[in-house]
Amino acid sequence: SGVAWNQSHQCRLLEGLVPEQLQLCRRNLEVMPSIIRAARRTRSACQQTFTDTRWNCSSVQHAPSFGPDLLRGTRESAFVYALAAAAVAHSIAQACSSGLLPRCSCASVPSELPGPDFRWGGCGDNLGYGLQLGAAFADSPLKSSRLGAQGLKAMNLHNNAAGRQVLSDSLDIRCKCHGVSGSCSVKTCWKGLPSLDEVASDLKFKYLAAIKVAHRLVGSRKQLVPKEPEVRPVKETDLVYLTNSPDYCMPDPLLGSLGTQDRQCNKTSAGSDGCNLMCCGRGYNTYTEEVLERCHCKYHWCCYVLCKRCRRKVERYVCK
Repeated sequence: SGVAWNQSHQCRLLEGLVPEQLQLCRRNLEVMPSIIRAARRTRSACQQTFTDTRWNCSSVQHAPSFGPDLLRGTRESAFVYALAAAAVAHSIAQACSSGLLPRCSCASVPSELPGPDFRWGGCGDNLGYGLQLGAAFADSPLKSSRLGAQGLKAMNLHNNAAGRQVLSDSLDIRCKCHGVSGSCSVKTCWKGLPSLDEVASDLKFKYLAAIKVAHRLVGSRKQLVPKEPEVRPVKETDLVYLTNSPDYCMPDPLLGSLGTQDRQCNKTSAGSDGCNLMCCGRGYNTYTEEVLERCHCKYHWCCYVLCKRCRRKVERYVCK
């Protein structure tokens, strides 16, 4: 975080870059803070999205050194690759529209005609530039080396592209009103991206519906095709995986499972955060915790609220 990113030798400070990424770094030093920001946001968004499931995305803590659960072609690795690829493009696109990058600025005016009640204006997120540079950075480790399983590389490249496509589909019209006394006599609109947390939420649905595939010869080249013949063909926005995931119930270093012992659960929930599912039927322990919170708040004319601080006991439940 303390690097100025104004000298090419600083690119060597980042762990895990392949030669193609180092070259991209040296040619685009000003983009590196956006890429680093994307990595942090990927970790945060992934952990937030899966906080209530057995797999809570703790695996990304050690990036770029991934554990077995993210190296074996599981649906969890599909999600992480898709989210990371989307995050890089997202971060660069918004850096352009924020004026942080000298080589790009706002997006071009949309080609479609504006609606009858608004006009194009403002500063749209430059998704085109973000996708171009983001793909060059995110895909190069998978394209640069002939080492490693080709099926796994094909899977990761597909999921990278799927993440970027889901990001592209999330680009939406944002508007601002102009007029006397807050009226909306004139409305200016542009194309903007949602937060990365929203993109991660969309990708979680793709994760839950991910398709198990095999890397097979179709015609003259190998392609990713559904493992089961009755499953529909893979679409560009589908997440795909090669290997079944562990159930994440018990610790298993070989599979990258940390287990769910001591994870907090919700006693009244029937969902993935419920104690039955989270604890894999092992049961749970109950303990009482004292929390300090605001209470007895009163509004004082004209402009402030005063609250007291109250202590309250709450029950917590953790898996055995």
